Amino acid sequence: MRIRGAQQVQPGQPPDEAVAGPSERGQGGAPGGPRRGSRRRIVITLGLVSALLIGVNVYVAYMVTSQRKPLPPPRPAGIPANIPTRLANLMALSPLGGTKAPGFTLTDQGGRTLSLSSLRGKVVVLEFMDPHCTDICPIVSQEYLQAYRDLGPLASKVVFAAVNVNQYFNSVRDMAAYSNAHQLTRIPNWHFFTGPAPALRTTWRNYYIQVRAPSRNADIIHTSAVYFIDARGKERYVASPVAEHTGKGMAYLPASQIASWGHAIALVARDLAR
Repeated sequence: MRIRGAQQVQPGQPPDEAVAGPSERGQGGAPGGPRRGSRRRIVITLGLVSALLIGVNVYVAYMVTSQRKPLPPPRPAGIPANIPTRLANLMALSPLGGTKAPGFTLTDQGGRTLSLSSLRGKVVVLEFMDPHCTDICPIVSQEYLQAYRDLGPLASKVVFAAVNVNQYFNSVRDMAAYSNAHQLTRIPNWHFFTGPAPALRTTWRNYYIQVRAPSRNADIIHTSAVYFIDARGKERYVASPVAEHTGKGMAYLPASQIASWGHAIALVARDLAR
């Protein structure tokens, strides 16, 4: 008889087939008895519980994600308190350093030669437009008209102005034709400035306006920006007008957005006019 651990191995029995003791067999020594069945039931039960918990977690995560409202966009720094965040973001409104606005002396649609400094004492809302534009310029013109109406009595303290970006069509007659076609002459303090090509190019460069005009008959591609200049002649804010386009390339903006833009322009101008 050989001893293997605490068990006895009978002669003729292979060493690796030692007889299991009661702790390794079911009751009565029968293999696969009630104890092994109990373990199987426990494993199955734990598996079902785990699956149930995973299902609950997935459901909770889905409900939380589907019902959570998206976080609002952050408010740009340095924006006046009276400008709602929604409108500031719509305009991509950015504060400027309050430095002196670059000066210029140009001629408006009425043939009056004026300098920017001659407009001191009023808030100036300054854009850059093409008198032959059929894209974003007419949309900004509508926004100017909306802003003028929104300003009410404060409109007398605000000048709405634009500088021509088309050196091929730079006559006073061109500025007047555009102003009349888009009803901008309804704004008493409206000036569509133009002048010799060198003077225009200098003004574009000073206000970081890029203009691409390969020929007289080509479309003018230019930066669209609205500058807000306070009554002391300081640059305070800049905004970036936008337009959408149809499948055929026609520019448009929903009426509600034009109204929002006009209202936002008026709010910024109103803040500076106080």
